[in-house]
Amino acid sequence: MNDILFSIFPSENYIDLNLYQFGWEKCEPGHSFGPISRNHYLFHYVISGKGILMADNEKGESITFHVKKGQGFLIFPGQINTYIADKEHPWEYCWLEFDGLRIKESLYVTDLTRNSTIYKSHSPELQQKMLEEMLYIVNNSDQSSFNLIGHMYLFFDYFLNSCKHNNPIKNERISDYYIKEAINFIEQNYQNPITVEDIAAVCCISRSYFSKIFHNSVGKSPQEFLINYRMIKAIELLKITNLSVGDISVSVGYENPLHFSRTFKNVYGISPKNWRIKHK
Repeated sequence: MNDILFSIFPSENYIDLNLYQFGWEKCEPGHSFGPISRNHYLFHYVISGKGILMADNEKGESITFHVKKGQGFLIFPGQINTYIADKEHPWEYCWLEFDGLRIKESLYVTDLTRNSTIYKSHSPELQQKMLEEMLYIVNNSDQSSFNLIGHMYLFFDYFLNSCKHNNPIKNERISDYYIKEAINFIEQNYQNPITVEDIAAVCCISRSYFSKIFHNSVGKSPQEFLINYRMIKAIELLKITNLSVGDISVSVGYENPLHFSRTFKNVYGISPKNWRIKHK
């Protein structure tokens, strides 16, 4: 029987980088998992032993990778995968499932893609620090979400820098520039009654074109993203302040508290007042 540790991260209120679940496992010979796909990024680091990963590439074709101690593999959202422990030297690994607005862009500095999912480090020192952060998260699931997210940021920094490629980064696409400008504008102005038209105007492009490139890049419409961003900020205020629902409504860009409460309930299935009572 496998030895395993598994935990669910208690919060989904972080936007740039969020943790979903994490764990550690020492597998039995030939132990397999999958086929399965995830909604988020899933990174495994092999502490000892070896195994096989089978994952579909960008064309939907299955590719087989052999992964050993000191390497890892990154599963992309929606990527169908199966992994199998070696029958003679089964692997022991730890994993983190994560996602966020900056992930896709950040991975551009590495060679990791759906066609090439194997993590190989060029820095033993950074690789070791990355593993230490992963093990800290796995072994300290009782710590606060702020504590774990802090270590998650350290993990991601060591992860990126330990496998960063040496090739010069390609010139940034103009659409990526627009997305960055849009997200920065939302982060700085979500508390104001801004609209999608306002965001597109900041980028000096039409609403239809902006909506298209935003959805292609982020996976949500600008309106959905703005609403979710405001709701996450609302939850932070419900959790850490004693502000009234009306005051919180204004603080996240809703002049009408009834409109705010209705939107909040549509997103979370519960009113802001009852959410606060439930989570106090």
